[in-house]
Amino acid sequence: MGWIYALLGLVVIVLILIICNMHIVPQAHAYVITRLGAYSKTWSTGFHITVPFIERVSKRINMMEQVADFQPQSVITKDNVRMQIDTVVFYQITDCKLYAYGVTNPLLAIENLTATTLRNIIGELDLDSTLTSRDIINTRMRTILDEATDPWGIKVNRVELKNIIPPREIQDAMEKQMKAERERREAILRAEGERNSTILVAEGRKQSTILEAEAEKQAAILRAEAAKEAKIREAEGEAEAILQLQKATATGIEMINQAAPSEGYIAIKGLEALEKVGAGQSTKLIIPSELQSLAGLVSSAAELAKFGATAPAEKKKSE
Repeated sequence: MGWIYALLGLVVIVLILIICNMHIVPQAHAYVITRLGAYSKTWSTGFHITVPFIERVSKRINMMEQVADFQPQSVITKDNVRMQIDTVVFYQITDCKLYAYGVTNPLLAIENLTATTLRNIIGELDLDSTLTSRDIINTRMRTILDEATDPWGIKVNRVELKNIIPPREIQDAMEKQMKAERERREAILRAEGERNSTILVAEGRKQSTILEAEAEKQAAILRAEAAKEAKIREAEGEAEAILQLQKATATGIEMINQAAPSEGYIAIKGLEALEKVGAGQSTKLIIPSELQSLAGLVSSAAELAKFGATAPAEKKKSE
């Protein structure tokens, strides 16, 4: 019975060893396996079993992109201004073997390399260039760190200057400079606004003067046309009145002629006309129509007598 218990104990020990050497590698992770102390292989995602007492998992590595936020580093610019710069490095492990055996402490190595690289780059720039050239600094640092970390199996994807903290007196000077710049821009904008306002007012007055002159011109034209139209209408009215008067007179004469008035009626009308003429204040000489006829007869007789006297003399001359 003793050997049965021994066999059961051996089976239990073997099961424990198998279970202890079973490994499941998660997604985006890798295990570095050593055999008898030397590098053997790298496990990727999945189920794996190591050989007991011969193989073991030397390092568990996260293959995802990682972020290293380092403490602010003290740097000096080209114009001897000391400042603090806080950097952030985004890196990813690409070769597990190099990462496991290339450097003792990869994160510390990256931090020290970042600090020395940052000091070298900032030492070539002045304060203003440092504050305005973040993209250039980031690109140069990423290039240098990526080349330096290749032997460690690390790829630096991105480097960012998180904070640039100049000395307090520099910050005060910068704030005063920014305030002065804002005041200068405000004065420029106010002057430009006043100038534009003056130009617009002058332009408005010019347009108003032009419109007033145009309106006055149109009003004068309309007044002249109205006066012309009034005179035309007045002349047409007078002509129409004269025409109507002439028509009325002609109609009256025609009616009188059609009525065949007697001599007595005509004499009475003549006397009425003479009465109206005599009503005036001026001195007048009135000759009756009968005397005028008589004077006409006398004049005609004198002309005949004169013609009869001169006719024989003219005849003798002609002979």
